[in-house]
Amino acid sequence: MIEIKKLHKSFGDKEVLKGINGVFENGKTNLIIGQSGSGKTVLMKCIVGLLEPESGELLYDNRNFLTMSKKEKKTLRKEMGMIFQNAALFDSMTVFENVMFPLNMFSRDSYQNRVKRAMLCLDRVNLTDAKDKYPGEISGGMQKRVAIARAIVLKPQYLFCDEPNSGLDPKTSLIIDKLIQDITKEYNMTTIMNTHDMNSVMGIGEKIIFIYEGRKEWEGTKDEIFTSSNKLLNNFIFASDLFRKVKEAETHHNMEEG
Repeated sequence: MIEIKKLHKSFGDKEVLKGINGVFENGKTNLIIGQSGSGKTVLMKCIVGLLEPESGELLYDNRNFLTMSKKEKKTLRKEMGMIFQNAALFDSMTVFENVMFPLNMFSRDSYQNRVKRAMLCLDRVNLTDAKDKYPGEISGGMQKRVAIARAIVLKPQYLFCDEPNSGLDPKTSLIIDKLIQDITKEYNMTTIMNTHDMNSVMGIGEKIIFIYEGRKEWEGTKDEIFTSSNKLLNNFIFASDLFRKVKEAETHHNMEEG
Protein backbone atom coordinates (compact mmCIF):
# COMPACT_ATOMS: atom_id res chain seq x y z
CA MET A 1 0.00 0.00 0.00
CA ILE A 2 1.11 3.54 -0.77
CA GLU A 3 -0.31 6.47 1.17
CA ILE A 4 0.19 10.17 0.49
CA LYS A 5 -0.57 12.82 3.12
CA LYS A 6 -0.87 16.56 2.51
CA LEU A 7 1.52 16.50 -0.45
CA HIS A 8 2.55 19.94 -1.73
CA LYS A 9 4.68 20.64 -4.79
CA SER A 10 5.46 24.00 -6.40
CA PHE A 11 7.51 25.25 -9.33
CA GLY A 12 8.52 28.81 -8.48
CA ASP A 13 5.37 30.70 -7.51
CA LYS A 14 3.06 28.13 -9.07
CA GLU A 15 1.66 25.57 -6.64
CA VAL A 16 0.93 22.40 -8.63
CA LEU A 17 -0.02 19.96 -5.86
CA LYS A 18 -2.13 21.49 -3.09
CA GLY A 19 -2.15 19.19 -0.10
CA ILE A 20 -3.19 15.94 -1.77
CA ASN A 21 -4.18 12.95 0.37
CA GLY A 22 -4.81 9.47 -0.94
CA VAL A 23 -4.41 5.75 -0.46
CA PHE A 24 -3.36 3.36 -3.23
CA GLU A 25 -4.35 -0.15 -2.25
CA ASN A 26 -2.40 -3.37 -2.55
CA GLY A 27 -3.51 -5.90 -5.17
CA LYS A 28 -5.60 -3.32 -7.03
CA THR A 29 -5.27 -1.15 -10.12
CA ASN A 30 -5.25 2.38 -8.70
CA LEU A 31 -5.88 5.08 -11.31
CA ILE A 32 -4.99 8.77 -11.23
CA ILE A 33 -7.13 10.72 -13.67
CA GLY A 34 -7.51 14.39 -14.56
CA GLN A 35 -7.28 16.93 -17.34
CA SER A 36 -3.97 17.99 -18.85
CA GLY A 37 -2.26 20.32 -16.40
CA SER A 38 -4.27 19.02 -13.42
CA GLY A 39 -1.14 17.79 -11.63
CA LYS A 40 -1.50 14.04 -12.09
CA THR A 41 1.85 13.63 -13.85
CA VAL A 42 3.61 15.72 -11.19
CA LEU A 43 1.93 13.58 -8.52
CA MET A 44 3.18 10.39 -10.15
CA LYS A 45 6.71 11.80 -10.42
CA CYS A 46 6.65 12.73 -6.73
CA ILE A 47 5.49 9.26 -5.77
CA VAL A 48 8.31 7.52 -7.67
CA GLY A 49 10.94 10.01 -6.50
CA LEU A 50 11.62 11.89 -9.74
CA LEU A 51 10.42 15.08 -8.06
CA GLU A 52 10.63 16.06 -4.40
CA PRO A 53 7.60 17.72 -2.79
CA GLU A 54 8.06 20.67 -0.43
CA SER A 55 6.01 19.05 2.31
CA GLY A 56 3.84 16.09 3.17
CA GLU A 57 4.32 12.39 3.67
CA LEU A 58 4.79 9.59 1.16
CA LEU A 59 4.45 6.20 2.80
CA TYR A 60 5.39 2.90 1.19
CA ASP A 61 3.85 0.36 3.56
CA ASN A 62 4.39 2.85 6.41
CA ARG A 63 7.95 3.70 5.29
CA ASN A 64 8.24 7.44 4.66
CA PHE A 65 10.09 7.83 1.36
CA LEU A 66 10.67 11.54 1.92
CA THR A 67 12.73 11.06 5.08
CA MET A 68 14.83 8.15 3.79
CA SER A 69 18.57 8.34 3.19
CA LYS A 70 19.89 7.97 -0.37
CA LYS A 71 20.84 4.38 0.38
CA GLU A 72 17.36 3.57 1.72
CA LYS A 73 15.73 5.18 -1.33
CA LYS A 74 17.96 3.17 -3.66
CA THR A 75 16.93 -0.04 -1.90
CA LEU A 76 13.24 0.87 -2.13
CA ARG A 77 13.53 1.68 -5.84
CA LYS A 78 14.49 -1.97 -6.42
CA GLU A 79 10.95 -2.80 -5.28
CA MET A 80 9.47 -0.60 -8.04
CA GLY A 81 8.60 -1.46 -11.63
CA MET A 82 7.82 1.20 -14.23
CA ILE A 83 6.00 1.22 -17.56
CA PHE A 84 6.64 4.44 -19.44
CA GLN A 85 4.32 6.17 -21.90
CA ASN A 86 6.47 5.36 -24.94
CA ALA A 87 7.62 1.93 -23.62
CA ALA A 88 11.20 3.35 -23.40
CA LEU A 89 12.86 0.22 -24.76
CA PHE A 90 16.49 0.17 -25.85
CA ASP A 91 16.43 0.13 -29.66
CA SER A 92 19.86 -1.50 -29.87
CA MET A 93 18.78 -4.44 -27.68
CA THR A 94 16.58 -7.37 -28.57
CA VAL A 95 13.31 -8.00 -26.76
CA PHE A 96 15.06 -10.58 -24.58
CA GLU A 97 17.99 -8.26 -23.83
CA ASN A 98 15.58 -5.47 -22.83
CA VAL A 99 13.90 -7.74 -20.29
CA MET A 100 17.25 -9.02 -19.06
CA PHE A 101 18.59 -5.49 -18.51
CA PRO A 102 17.20 -4.92 -14.96
CA LEU A 103 18.30 -8.42 -13.95
CA ASN A 104 21.84 -7.80 -15.16
CA MET A 105 21.88 -4.47 -13.31
CA PHE A 106 20.38 -5.47 -9.98
CA SER A 107 20.06 -9.24 -9.59
CA ARG A 108 22.74 -11.41 -8.00
CA ASP A 109 21.22 -14.61 -9.40
CA SER A 110 23.26 -16.81 -11.70
CA TYR A 111 23.09 -16.10 -15.43
CA GLN A 112 21.07 -19.28 -15.90
CA ASN A 113 18.48 -18.15 -13.35
CA ARG A 114 18.32 -14.66 -14.85
CA VAL A 115 17.63 -16.12 -18.27
CA LYS A 116 14.95 -18.37 -16.79
CA ARG A 117 13.29 -15.41 -15.09
CA ALA A 118 13.39 -13.24 -18.24
CA MET A 119 11.86 -16.01 -20.35
CA LEU A 120 9.19 -16.62 -17.72
CA CYS A 121 8.16 -12.96 -17.90
CA LEU A 122 8.19 -12.98 -21.71
CA ASP A 123 6.00 -16.06 -21.63
CA ARG A 124 3.61 -14.28 -19.25
CA VAL A 125 3.04 -11.52 -21.83
CA ASN A 126 2.97 -14.08 -24.68
CA LEU A 127 6.14 -12.85 -26.41
CA THR A 128 8.60 -15.74 -26.29
CA ASP A 129 8.48 -16.02 -30.10
CA ALA A 130 9.61 -12.38 -30.39
CA LYS A 131 12.57 -12.64 -28.01
CA ASP A 132 15.21 -12.18 -30.75
CA LYS A 133 13.47 -9.27 -32.48
CA TYR A 134 14.37 -5.61 -31.97
CA PRO A 135 11.82 -3.01 -30.80
CA GLY A 136 11.66 -1.48 -34.27
CA GLU A 137 10.56 -4.84 -35.68
CA ILE A 138 7.47 -5.25 -33.47
CA SER A 139 4.18 -3.37 -33.09
CA GLY A 140 3.44 -0.68 -30.50
CA GLY A 141 1.26 -3.06 -28.54
CA MET A 142 4.01 -5.67 -28.46
CA GLN A 143 6.48 -3.02 -27.29
CA LYS A 144 4.18 -2.20 -24.36
CA ARG A 145 4.02 -5.91 -23.49
CA VAL A 146 7.83 -6.05 -23.51
CA ALA A 147 7.81 -3.04 -21.20
CA ILE A 148 5.44 -4.88 -18.86
CA ALA A 149 7.68 -7.97 -18.86
CA ARG A 150 10.70 -5.79 -18.07
CA ALA A 151 8.79 -3.97 -15.31
CA ILE A 152 7.89 -7.18 -13.48
CA VAL A 153 11.13 -9.09 -14.01
CA LEU A 154 12.51 -8.08 -10.58
CA LYS A 155 9.22 -9.06 -8.86
CA PRO A 156 8.35 -5.53 -7.73
CA GLN A 157 5.96 -4.72 -4.93
CA TYR A 158 4.93 -1.49 -6.62
CA LEU A 159 4.12 -0.97 -10.31
CA PHE A 160 3.82 2.46 -11.92
CA CYS A 161 2.25 2.95 -15.36
CA ASP A 162 2.41 6.32 -17.12
CA GLU A 163 -0.28 6.45 -19.82
CA PRO A 164 0.42 2.83 -20.86
CA ASN A 165 -2.20 2.93 -23.63
CA SER A 166 -0.91 6.07 -25.30
CA GLY A 167 -0.80 5.64 -29.07
CA LEU A 168 -2.54 2.25 -29.06
CA ASP A 169 -5.76 1.28 -30.82
CA PRO A 170 -8.79 0.48 -28.61
CA LYS A 171 -8.50 -3.29 -28.95
CA THR A 172 -4.80 -3.35 -28.04
CA SER A 173 -5.48 -0.94 -25.16
CA LEU A 174 -7.97 -3.41 -23.69
CA ILE A 175 -5.38 -6.18 -23.90
CA ILE A 176 -2.77 -4.05 -22.11
CA ASP A 177 -5.27 -3.03 -19.42
CA LYS A 178 -6.30 -6.63 -18.76
CA LEU A 179 -2.67 -7.72 -18.63
CA ILE A 180 -1.77 -5.02 -16.10
CA GLN A 181 -4.79 -5.88 -13.96
CA ASP A 182 -4.09 -9.63 -14.06
CA ILE A 183 -0.41 -9.18 -13.21
CA THR A 184 -1.31 -6.83 -10.35
CA LYS A 185 -3.41 -9.56 -8.76
CA GLU A 186 -0.92 -12.37 -9.51
CA TYR A 187 1.96 -10.52 -7.85
CA ASN A 188 -0.28 -8.77 -5.29
CA MET A 189 1.34 -5.45 -6.22
CA THR A 190 0.29 -1.89 -5.54
CA THR A 191 -0.27 -0.63 -9.09
CA ILE A 192 -0.72 3.07 -9.88
CA MET A 193 -1.67 4.16 -13.39
CA ASN A 194 -1.85 7.66 -14.83
CA THR A 195 -4.44 7.72 -17.59
CA HIS A 196 -6.93 9.84 -19.50
CA ASP A 197 -8.35 6.78 -21.29
CA MET A 198 -11.96 6.45 -20.17
CA ASN A 199 -12.06 2.84 -21.34
CA SER A 200 -9.29 2.10 -18.82
CA VAL A 201 -11.19 3.96 -16.11
CA MET A 202 -14.40 2.00 -16.65
CA GLY A 203 -12.61 -1.28 -17.37
CA ILE A 204 -10.04 -1.65 -14.59
CA GLY A 205 -10.62 1.33 -12.27
CA GLU A 206 -10.76 -0.52 -8.96
CA LYS A 207 -9.65 2.61 -7.12
CA ILE A 208 -9.72 6.03 -8.78
CA ILE A 209 -8.40 9.41 -7.67
CA PHE A 210 -9.56 12.41 -9.70
CA ILE A 211 -7.21 15.40 -9.60
CA TYR A 212 -8.43 18.89 -10.48
CA GLU A 213 -6.16 21.94 -10.42
CA GLY A 214 -3.75 20.29 -8.00
CA ARG A 215 -6.35 19.03 -5.53
CA LYS A 216 -7.94 15.63 -5.00
CA GLU A 217 -11.47 16.35 -6.11
CA TRP A 218 -12.93 12.85 -5.89
CA GLU A 219 -11.98 9.31 -4.86
CA GLY A 220 -13.87 6.08 -5.48
CA THR A 221 -14.37 3.07 -7.77
CA LYS A 222 -15.49 2.79 -11.38
CA ASP A 223 -18.95 1.74 -10.21
CA GLU A 224 -19.29 4.78 -7.96
CA ILE A 225 -18.60 7.10 -10.88
CA PHE A 226 -22.12 6.52 -12.20
CA THR A 227 -23.70 7.70 -8.96
CA SER A 228 -21.33 10.58 -8.29
CA SER A 229 -22.82 14.05 -7.95
CA ASN A 230 -19.42 15.75 -8.32
CA LYS A 231 -19.90 18.17 -11.22
CA LEU A 232 -16.20 18.47 -12.04
CA LEU A 233 -15.82 14.70 -12.23
CA ASN A 234 -18.98 14.35 -14.33
CA ASN A 235 -17.79 17.05 -16.73
CA PHE A 236 -14.49 15.22 -17.13
CA ILE A 237 -15.78 11.64 -17.38
CA PHE A 238 -18.94 12.26 -19.38
CA ALA A 239 -17.60 14.85 -21.79
CA SER A 240 -18.09 12.36 -24.63
CA ASP A 241 -21.56 11.41 -25.87
CA LEU A 242 -20.79 7.73 -25.31
CA PHE A 243 -20.19 7.98 -21.56
CA ARG A 244 -22.99 10.54 -21.10
CA LYS A 245 -25.42 8.07 -22.68
CA VAL A 246 -24.08 5.26 -20.49
CA LYS A 247 -24.73 7.30 -17.36
CA GLU A 248 -28.20 8.29 -18.55
CA ALA A 249 -29.03 4.64 -19.22
CA GLU A 250 -27.68 3.62 -15.80
CA THR A 251 -29.74 6.32 -14.08
CA HIS A 252 -32.89 5.29 -15.99
CA HIS A 253 -32.30 1.64 -15.08
CA ASN A 254 -31.88 2.49 -11.38
CA MET A 255 -35.11 4.53 -11.41
CA GLU A 256 -37.03 1.62 -12.93
CA GLU A 257 -35.67 -0.77 -10.31
CA GLY A 258 -36.53 1.68 -7.55
